[in-house]
Amino acid sequence: MDHAKQRRGQGSIIKRGDHYSIVLHLGRDPKTDKRTRKWESGFRTKRDAEKRLGELLHQLNGGINVKPTRNTLGGFMVDWLDNYVSTRVRARTLEGYRQRAKHIIGDIGSIPLADLRPNHITRYYTDKSESLSPGTLIKHHNLIRDCLSHAVRWDLLVRNVAEAVEPPRARKKEMRAFSVPEIHKFLSACPQGPWHTMFHTLIWTGIRRSELLGLRWSDLNLDMASMQVRQSLVRLQDGTYVIEEPKTFKGLRSLDLAPSTCLSLKAHRENQKRDAALLGIPFSEIDLVFGHPDGSPRTPSTVTQQFRRTARRAGFSDVRLHDLRHTHASLMLQQGTDMKTISTRLGHASIAFTMDTYAHLLPGMQQSAMEKFEKALNSDPQMSAV
Repeated sequence: MDHAKQRRGQGSIIKRGDHYSIVLHLGRDPKTDKRTRKWESGFRTKRDAEKRLGELLHQLNGGINVKPTRNTLGGFMVDWLDNYVSTRVRARTLEGYRQRAKHIIGDIGSIPLADLRPNHITRYYTDKSESLSPGTLIKHHNLIRDCLSHAVRWDLLVRNVAEAVEPPRARKKEMRAFSVPEIHKFLSACPQGPWHTMFHTLIWTGIRRSELLGLRWSDLNLDMASMQVRQSLVRLQDGTYVIEEPKTFKGLRSLDLAPSTCLSLKAHRENQKRDAALLGIPFSEIDLVFGHPDGSPRTPSTVTQQFRRTARRAGFSDVRLHDLRHTHASLMLQQGTDMKTISTRLGHASIAFTMDTYAHLLPGMQQSAMEKFEKALNSDPQMSAV
């Protein structure tokens, strides 16, 4: 080990093997009279170490707290989730954060915040790449980055090392949309009753599974052919059900319904009234449109399972339940519906997101539009004579 040091006021640079470390000399602790130091290691070049030392000295001289903290990444992440994040996000979102945090804490959670380096995070992604998808690891990266950004904001760290790490690149999921003949084939293979109405509604409205299961009769006006999307129903891992409002303002929306959808929902309502009478339950107490006959919520996973069984019965093995949402958007695009209307029906936060999701469908639409444009011009005798 080369112990050669370069003094620079309140800081030092030490070469250790092929890397360099920074030591900040922060004076003596008034309680113990011991010297206090802060270390940062892992710099590949002396120039990088000098640049970082200059940043730290500038922050120190500017009155920013750069004293070392004994918090570990895991300890801080748990405290951050429990006391900060939990008061600002929805229950299902928090549950997802906690699941990701278990992986992170179990691997690199014991590292003190002050000692955490980009190479720790990079190695974590490498180790986890065998068991977790790139898309999942991107979510882990976002959680680490957001967690450390608050540690910086609260003066527990001087920099967010996650900002220096490139997360894995996610493979874009291939979107599958039913054609019109495939829709009829799928619905023909679907059992009549609530399942048929549920899948018809998903295709004809493009709403999400959670929005479908949270739909109440008070959200429907079948005489006026309209639906209000006001809430979602989700099931947490402990088995409890949670009603949540849409994530964004645009998720709260009004949809026009097709006549066939209204007829299907009216028939479903009559069947639900009959089932309630057989169970001795007043229909007024059954709030959910697609709950169980006794009015209790339907488990979301059962909808997905029934979809898979129906898809296999119809001869489709490469589709997901979420593809019914893509089917709605794709068919509307093919019919010439403008992107803003589609974005509104899907409840996307922005039209830019809708454009990015369905941009691959636009080239074919442009060709069709040009053919119609050409046909319209050629039908004009004056234009034909030019």
